[in-house]
Amino acid sequence: MDIVDTIKGQIADNPVLIYMKGSPDAPQCGFSAKATQILMACGERFAYIDILANPDIRATLPSVSDWPTFPQLFVGGELVGGCDIITEMHQAGELQPMIKAVAVNDD
Repeated sequence: MDIVDTIKGQIADNPVLIYMKGSPDAPQCGFSAKATQILMACGERFAYIDILANPDIRATLPSVSDWPTFPQLFVGGELVGGCDIITEMHQAGELQPMIKAVAVNDD
């Protein structure tokens, strides 16, 4: 399996997935820290991939997602966006219902 198939499988297998620098407990950049704090505030489980520990994913994901920066949040297999979009959606009250919808569907 090549790295593109691996990435597509990760996105398909996880209803809420964030590609980030570090981990939710030990983020390695401010944008990843803010994004995971917002996800934790939404109250649903989410998966993460540490792109610093996976250089092939870090190099390949931007061409798969057509998004150049990290973190990258996927909900229900679709790219939501990066930290700014996650923050805006959370402040507008749009992110939590989106995450809850896929979390409910996953049960």
